[in-house]
Amino acid sequence: MGDGNFGSGYFVNPFTDVGFKIIFGQPASKDLLITLLNELLAGEHKIEDLTFLDKENNSDRIDDAGIIYDLYCLTSTGEYIIVEMQNRLHSNFIDRTLFYMCRAIGRQVENVREKRKRERELSKKDAVSEENENYVLMEDSPVYGLKSDKYGAKYKLSTVYGIFLMNFEEPELDGKFRTDTVIADRDSGKVVNTHFRQIYLQFPYFKKELKDCNTLYDKLIYTLKNMQHWNRMPDALKEQVFAKLDELASLANLSMEDRIAYDKALDRYRVSRIVEEDAREAGWKKGLEEGRAEGRAEGRAEGVSDIVKNMKILGMPVEQMMKVTGLSRVEIEKLLG
Repeated sequence: MGDGNFGSGYFVNPFTDVGFKIIFGQPASKDLLITLLNELLAGEHKIEDLTFLDKENNSDRIDDAGIIYDLYCLTSTGEYIIVEMQNRLHSNFIDRTLFYMCRAIGRQVENVREKRKRERELSKKDAVSEENENYVLMEDSPVYGLKSDKYGAKYKLSTVYGIFLMNFEEPELDGKFRTDTVIADRDSGKVVNTHFRQIYLQFPYFKKELKDCNTLYDKLIYTLKNMQHWNRMPDALKEQVFAKLDELASLANLSMEDRIAYDKALDRYRVSRIVEEDAREAGWKKGLEEGRAEGRAEGRAEGVSDIVKNMKILGMPVEQMMKVTGLSRVEIEKLLG
C-alpha cells in the first residue's frame, strides 16, 4: 500500500477540484495563472492579460449535463484558453479533451451568429444607411470585415489552447511528462492550422528533484506536484511567484466557505486514491497471488472478477484494466458481463 499521504501539509492539494480553483481560478490568482501559462507557452505566445469566462455552457448537453471546464479564459489579444485538472484516469479522456476543444471553437461561430442577428435587428431600428450595411461591426469577436466575404469571414477563428494537467498516466499518450499536439501534415510535420493547440501534462512522469529544477517552468511543475505535502515553501523557491502561491494556497488563509468546500473535495480525493490503491495492490494480491500460490482457480477467478468490477466503478478504461491485471480484453469483458 502507499504511504497514505494524500495532502496533509500546510497547502491545499492542487489535484483536488476545489484546491486547483483556489490556486488558479479566482481574481486574486490571475497573475499566477498568467505566469504558469506563459511558462507553458514560452517561445510561442506571451499573455499580457486575461479574463475569466463563464465555465459552463448549458446549450450543449451530454446525458443532460452541461459542459463545465475547470477554467475558461479569454486573453487580451483574443485567444481562448481551457485549463483542466484531472485527478484520476477515466475512460475516453482524450476524446473528452477533443470535445472540449471543438466545443470552444464552435462557440466562436455561434457567438458571431448571435451578434449578427442582434446587429440586423438594431440596424432596422436605427435605419442604418446602405453604405454602413456593407460592414460587419463586431469589435470584440474574431470577425471584423466586409459582408461581401461574409461566408468565409464568419469562419475566421481565434486560437483555442487546451491545457490538461493530469495526475495519472494516460495509456493513449506516450510515457512522458509533456505531450504537445497541433494540427499538422503527417509527412512533413508542418502545422496546417495554428488555431488548435493542446498540451497534456502527465504529472507521474515528472521525476525531477528540486535541486535539478533550474528553470521557473520546472520549479512551478515541481511545486504543483509536491506542495500538498509541505509545511512551508522550500528556501530554493525564491521567485516572487512562489510568495504569491504561498499566500493563495495556504490553508490558514482560506475563507470559511472555501475551507469547507476544500475539506469536502479533499475527502473525495482521498477516498478515490485509497480505493484505487486497494484495487491495485491489496485486492490484486488477494485475487491473483494467493489464487496462483494455492492453486485455487475458482477463488482466483472470483477475486479477479471483484477487482475488475471495482475498477469499472472507478471509471478505469479497459486498457488500464488490462495493464493492471494482465488479462486480455476478451477476459475482462467476460468478467464485466
